Amino acid sequence: MKLSNAVRLSLALAFLEGARSQVSEWGQCGGIGYAGSTTCVSGTVCVEQNDYYSQCLPGTASSTSASVTSSTTVKPTTTTSSATSTASAPASTGFVKTSGQMFTLNGSPFTVVGENSYWVGLMGYSTSDMNKAFSDIAGTGATVVRTWGFNEVTSPNGIYYQSWSGSTPTINTGATGLQNFDNAVAAAKANGIRLIVALTNNWSDYGGMDVYTHQILGSSAPHDDFYTNDQVIAAYKNYIKTFVGRYVNEPTIMAWELANEPRCSGSSGTTSGTCTTTTITNWASSISAYIKSLDSNHLVAIGDEGFFANTTLSDTYPYQGTEGIDFQKNIQISTLDFGTAHMYPESWGQSANETLWGVQWIQDHANVQKSANKPVILEEFGATTNQVQIYTQWFNAIDSSGLTGDLIWQAGSTLTNGQTPNDGYAVYPGTDVYNLVTSSAAALKARG
Repeated sequence: MKLSNAVRLSLALAFLEGARSQVSEWGQCGGIGYAGSTTCVSGTVCVEQNDYYSQCLPGTASSTSASVTSSTTVKPTTTTSSATSTASAPASTGFVKTSGQMFTLNGSPFTVVGENSYWVGLMGYSTSDMNKAFSDIAGTGATVVRTWGFNEVTSPNGIYYQSWSGSTPTINTGATGLQNFDNAVAAAKANGIRLIVALTNNWSDYGGMDVYTHQILGSSAPHDDFYTNDQVIAAYKNYIKTFVGRYVNEPTIMAWELANEPRCSGSSGTTSGTCTTTTITNWASSISAYIKSLDSNHLVAIGDEGFFANTTLSDTYPYQGTEGIDFQKNIQISTLDFGTAHMYPESWGQSANETLWGVQWIQDHANVQKSANKPVILEEFGATTNQVQIYTQWFNAIDSSGLTGDLIWQAGSTLTNGQTPNDGYAVYPGTDVYNLVTSSAAALKARG
């Protein structure tokens, strides 16, 4: 049959339109609020990751097109579409729990080992770049990544999770907000990674506590009002309710953290002069209980540096309690499931004895872990010189002390637009440190 030129043109345009409407590998193909194509390219299938995000993942199913059904949900107040598929998700079933000093998953030991990647959901990366980043981390044998679940802004731009107009905050649930975090969760799931998510920052990076205090109480408000002022606490709880509530049933989230490195003082340096270890302990007890009231599925930790208030262990700065953290007291809080510690001896005035000071820091936290009978992880640590030599001894100390797990600061990848942020600690694939992290992960897994 001979076709006219007009018919040929019509068919060609239809073919091109169909090709354009197909979603590429790792792209979004469904979820609440999604209005794009639900047809994945050949060799991939649309897999539901959570209510808000379905993703084209490698594999096959009875159809490469997601079946779309209309549904009304209590999360947004509009009627939208949700994509489903006959394929099963590639990872993340069951919630991580604790048993004594161990983490468990579906009744078996779960080794917490991995890296920090604060940037993965905040830099506007594509879904393919997010997947590349998590793939690089997973290549070390990692099981967990710690990341930021916050970005407070007063002038909305790029990726942000909450914007402030005067004292009024608005949570961004759109494509540049929590929907973007959905993408990061989906990418972690696709690579078999669980997430520890910090919900605010002690420091000014990506907003943090001082945005709450300054917007609500004024620019001269002391940093530690974040822990005691009723209006500030109510605003933070409102954010927690929305963010945590969105992922209550998502097992890719391993744990929530109250903050990254809470202290009496922050970047502004302004304090009330009345903040003590009791101030932050009381706050941690209250906020962790609040999260548990919203979400019984996930673990909760403070996200602190593990500072002691016990000079009988050492007279060095991190043991003196001056920052408002008492690790030995905080780990006893019933609504906290595990303890956290960070370690930067060089920054803490211990550069002359960096390696051995770190070994003792690890042992001291392992001792508290045993007495409290709760897991403790060294969830941030780093050195900027002699990394292989120093990390080798620190990893050996983690293994031999029985400390439950570790997350090095920080992951590094080379993505579409170049390398991810590097503050002198980033661990890129193909380096000696990357290989050391890989062998250490294997050792911790073998320890059980």
